[in-house]
Amino acid sequence: MIQIQHAADINRNAWLALCSRSSVSSFFQTKACYDFYSKLNFLTPFLYGVTEDDKLVGLACGYLIADGGVVKRYFSRRAIIPGGLLLADDIGKDALISLLDALKMNLSAKAIYLEIRNYGDYAPFRGVLQQQGFDYLPHLNIQVPLTSVNSAFDQLSNSKQRQVRQTEKSGVICTLSVEQEDILGFYQILKRTYKQKVKKPLFPAEFFLKIVKQDFTRFFVIKKDKRVIGGILCVTNGQVLYEWFICGDENSGKGIYPSVFATWKAIEYAANHGFAYFDFMGAGKPDEHYGVRDFKAQFGGRVLEQGRFLYLCKPRLYRFSKNILRIIQKIKY
Repeated sequence: MIQIQHAADINRNAWLALCSRSSVSSFFQTKACYDFYSKLNFLTPFLYGVTEDDKLVGLACGYLIADGGVVKRYFSRRAIIPGGLLLADDIGKDALISLLDALKMNLSAKAIYLEIRNYGDYAPFRGVLQQQGFDYLPHLNIQVPLTSVNSAFDQLSNSKQRQVRQTEKSGVICTLSVEQEDILGFYQILKRTYKQKVKKPLFPAEFFLKIVKQDFTRFFVIKKDKRVIGGILCVTNGQVLYEWFICGDENSGKGIYPSVFATWKAIEYAANHGFAYFDFMGAGKPDEHYGVRDFKAQFGGRVLEQGRFLYLCKPRLYRFSKNILRIIQKIKY
């Protein structure tokens, strides 16, 4: 018998067991992640599970979010499932379809589209998702397998090894931090980067101030003469260290590369603490030039096409909203 469960119905031990046995498990499907979403005021979390014969075999953990003022919020309403669906390797087709139907039924009135961002291999499930109206979008990621600090450093390109050494010699330091002053300094650089280069919505300061207090967070702050010049905010499920946000003030001085240094220090930490790999959480579309991917590729690792799934809750509004948001972005920037 197949049953859909809502957040209050899902057995926490069954949830933990599914995280442990699923080959597509990630931090973003854990109870800790869902509980953190529930502490944030600017998004609305959602959680749906599916059972087969009383056994939890699938789970969707994500959030609803919109940006800006009244007009932009209306046209930017979306549902996001970071990390992909949490699925048992042997989940039945009917159970998976039931989970997808629950998502469509419960989210279609609240969002213009639903995007599932995969951080695992969903090839075994791709056919079922596509049959149910979830379009597959090619998208790359880079994961750095870890065995030791020395082997991790050897995987860096020659230029990145040189930049790490130069930054160390310049007196720049990297420390783990939970201090509000450090996260706000980091946030100001990140906010400027998103406005000038990324040109995509950024979570408000609330997110960063709250996440540094969580046990699953590792926030590395980069300083020069006690001034924050960059950092990297990572999260972990105990096996993988994920790079969620990174930034650096590239005008910090000659021979100083804060973004490079922050990335390496996070990888070094992961290697020293027995993590299986370091996950860059995205490297762009394979058919488009992406400078960030070029940067990440120089830290070694394997380039994977893990893809995304997109379901259009309101197809006509989706196409119209893309044009509206494009116009708003041009006006803003």
